[in-house]
Amino acid sequence: MRKTDSIKYGTVFFIFIVIVIHICGHSFGQDSKFFLREDFETLDNWGPLYFPKIKKHSSYMIEQTESESYLKAESNSSASALIYKKKFNCYSFPSVRWQWRVDNIYAKGDATAKKGDDYPIRVYIIFKYDPKKAGFFEKMKYGTAKLFYGKYPPHSSLNYIWANKEHKERIITSPYTDKSKMIVLEQGPSKVGTWQKEEVNIIQDYRIAFGEKPPAVASIAIMNDSDNTGEKSVSFIDYLEIYHR
Repeated sequence: MRKTDSIKYGTVFFIFIVIVIHICGHSFGQDSKFFLREDFETLDNWGPLYFPKIKKHSSYMIEQTESESYLKAESNSSASALIYKKKFNCYSFPSVRWQWRVDNIYAKGDATAKKGDDYPIRVYIIFKYDPKKAGFFEKMKYGTAKLFYGKYPPHSSLNYIWANKEHKERIITSPYTDKSKMIVLEQGPSKVGTWQKEEVNIIQDYRIAFGEKPPAVASIAIMNDSDNTGEKSVSFIDYLEIYHR
C-alpha cells in the first residue's frame, strides 16, 4: 500500500471513530438520565398488584395502532394495579412524566369519601418501608401488619389522580389512611377523551404532602379502579418516564 493510501484510510478510520464516539457518547449521556422510558409495546416488565379482600380485578393490555402502542386500563366494579417490576431511588430519579387519557369518569367518584375513592386512572408512587429507620411504635404497627399479610405494607404513597369531580385542594389525604395522599392533576369531565401531558417531581410533592423527606426506595404502579363506586371506565397511557433533569 502506498503512503498516500495509508494516510487516506487512516484519516477515514479516524473520522469514523470520532463519529462513533460522538454518537455513543451522546446516547449514553442521554440514556443515563432515565430510570425508565416506557412506550408500552409490551408488558414484560410489569406485573399485577392485587389488594386484600378485592376479588374482581381490573384488566391491563397493550392496544396498538399502525404507528402507536398504548396501555389500556379497564375496570368494572373492580380494582387492581399494574406495577413495574424494578424499584428505583427517588433521589436519583425524582421526576416523572407521562401522557394519559380517560374515556369517562365516575358519577359517584369522590376523593374525600371511601365510597367514592375510585379513579379511572392514577399513577401510583409507592415508598418502601424500612424497619431500620422506623421508630418504636411504627415498628410495632408494621410488624403486626407483616404477621397478618405476610410482608410489610408500603411506608407511604403518592397517588397522582384524574379526579372525577372538582376539588379545591390539590392534595387530599386518602379516606382510608393518612399514609396515602391523592394529588389532583386533572379533574372533572371537561378533558375527557383528550390526551393530557403530566410532569411531576415526587420529592417536592412528598415534602408538601407529608411535611418530610420521602424514603429513598420507590416503586411505580398504574391503576384503574371502580370497586367502591360499582361503575366502569376505560383509560389509556401513551408513555411513562422516570428520570432526572
